[in-house]
Amino acid sequence: MTKLWDVTIIGGGAAGLFCAGIAGQLGKKVLVLDHAEVLGEKIRISGGGRCNFTNLHSDASNFLSLNPHFVKSALARYPAKEFIRLVQTYQIGYHEKHQGQLFCNDSAKQIVDMLFAECTKGNVIIKNPVIVESITQDSGIWTVKTNGGIERSNSVVMATGGLPVPAIGASAYSLDVAKQFGLNIIEPRPALVPLSFTSEEFDNLNELAGLSLSVRISSGMKGGRYGACRFNEDLLLTHKGLSGPAVLQASSYWTEGEPIHIDWLGVAHGDGKFDWDTFFNSEENRLKLTETILACVLPLRLAKAFAGQKQLLGRKWAEVSKKDRQALKELITSWSVKPAGTLGWKKAEVMLGGVDTKELDGQTMMSRKHSGLYFIGECVDVTGHLGGHNFQWAWASGFVCAQAL
Repeated sequence: MTKLWDVTIIGGGAAGLFCAGIAGQLGKKVLVLDHAEVLGEKIRISGGGRCNFTNLHSDASNFLSLNPHFVKSALARYPAKEFIRLVQTYQIGYHEKHQGQLFCNDSAKQIVDMLFAECTKGNVIIKNPVIVESITQDSGIWTVKTNGGIERSNSVVMATGGLPVPAIGASAYSLDVAKQFGLNIIEPRPALVPLSFTSEEFDNLNELAGLSLSVRISSGMKGGRYGACRFNEDLLLTHKGLSGPAVLQASSYWTEGEPIHIDWLGVAHGDGKFDWDTFFNSEENRLKLTETILACVLPLRLAKAFAGQKQLLGRKWAEVSKKDRQALKELITSWSVKPAGTLGWKKAEVMLGGVDTKELDGQTMMSRKHSGLYFIGECVDVTGHLGGHNFQWAWASGFVCAQAL
C-alpha cells in the first residue's frame, strides 16, 4: 500500500519550501515534488544574487489583485518582522537598501539553505527531479501520479510559481491544475518587466543611453484592471528606451495602447520644497541660458535635450515667452510616452494574474470548491510591487496554508 502523506506540495520554490518546513515542524508528514534538477534557482538569482527577501513596509497597498483585500489576512498573520526574525536565528547578515528593501549581505544561497534547513527540521521529504503527470481526488484522498510512481495524500498544495524566467523551469502547471478542477483564472501577463519603445517615440532622447535619475512615474487608469499607480523611483535611459525600477513598477499597471507619464522632477516635487515658478522666474535666472537653469534640477545632458526639443537651446531665459515656458514645464513634468510592449516572460520578474482569489479562502489558501486543494505564492492573483513584496507574499501565503493543513 502506498504511504499516505498529510500533504503533497507541488513546487520547491520559495512558497513551497517555506510551507513545507512549517507544516513538517507542526507534525505533518510532508512530501515536496519538483521537476527541477536544482531547487530554489529563482531565489538564488533574485536581487542580483543577494535576494531581496522581504520589505519592512510590506502591506496590502503594495499588492495588485482584483480583490485588493485578499492579502490582508495572510500578511497580518505573518508580517515581514516574522521572516526577519527567522533570518536572524540563522545569523544571516542583511541590510536595508532602499525604501525598506532587505537584502542578504553575502548571498541569496543563504536563504535557500535556510529553507532547506527548515524542511530538515520538519522531516520533509523532497523528491526531484520528478514530473507530475496527473492529480486526481477520490473519496477525500488525493492521488499524484509522477514519472517515478504514485503518491497519495490528504491534501495537495500547488506552489509552482508562475511563467517568468522560463529558462529556470517556470511553468503554468498550477494554473492548469486550477482549470482542471474548475477554478477561474485571471489571465496572466508579465509584470515587473522592462517596456519596449520605438525610436520614433524618443527623438533625441535616444542619445542619452546610460543616464539614470530619480523620477515620478505614473501608469494605469482608475477604471483599469488594477487601477492606477504613481511611484518615485530610479529610471534608466537605454538604447531601447526606458528601464530601471521606475519602469518595472509601472509595467504592472500598464496595458497595451496606454501611455505612461513621467515627471522628470519627481523627487524634487515629492519633497514639497521645489516650486517650478518661483525657481524659474527668480531674478537670478533671467539672464542664464535655458539649459543652464534646467541643469540645476536635471542632469546636463537631459537638460540640453529638453531645451532642444522646444527650440530653446542657447536662449536666455528672459527671451523665452510665457507660452514657451509653460510648454517646457509641461514637457518636463508631464512627459508622456506610449510603450510598444513589454520584453516578455524572459525578462519578467513576476506574473500578474493567476488563480482568481474569489476561488480561495484567504484565511487558509484552500479552494472553496475542493477541500484539501491549496494554491500559494505567485500562481495566485496577487502580485507585489518591486522591492521584496513578492517574497513576503510567498512567506505569508505559505505560512497560513501550513497552519491550515
